[in-house]
Amino acid sequence: MNQEVLQQKIALVNEVTDKLSNCGSSVVVEYRGLTVAEVTELRRALRAEGVELKVYKNNISARAAEQAGFGGLADYLKGPNALAISNDSVAPSRVLVKFAKKHPKLVVKGGLVEKEVVDQDQIKTLSALPNKEGMISMLLGCLQSPVIKFACAVKAIAEKDAPATENA
Repeated sequence: MNQEVLQQKIALVNEVTDKLSNCGSSVVVEYRGLTVAEVTELRRALRAEGVELKVYKNNISARAAEQAGFGGLADYLKGPNALAISNDSVAPSRVLVKFAKKHPKLVVKGGLVEKEVVDQDQIKTLSALPNKEGMISMLLGCLQSPVIKFACAVKAIAEKDAPATENA
């Protein structure tokens, strides 16, 4: 094998290893049977959520996954695959599962979430979660709820006692 080609492949494996090591999540999908227009639509939807969709050779992806310590990911790297990689743990799953419902030829196989190899069912479960901003707003709502209820209770007691003190 030409030394220059070998160096290019090593560099590509290192690039993919770095992406897998530093991502919040990565999902492996099989895109066989999708039209160019459908793949373009998918890429746009993913890009809007900050997700990168790349097609790598399975051998390159498997070597990178092994180097990054995710050897189990190689089980999902059979056939024409693409990797959706993002810093967000939920975005790739949410966008891909939603797209797969409309386009059954897109098959979600598995992936990585927070440095753990997960299967198709776990990806689908994860896709039901809201995005990061949605989770933060839900958390803030939970934190504010007791304070608001306490304030309403104090106000109700104050209003109840206010007319009684005026008559005395």
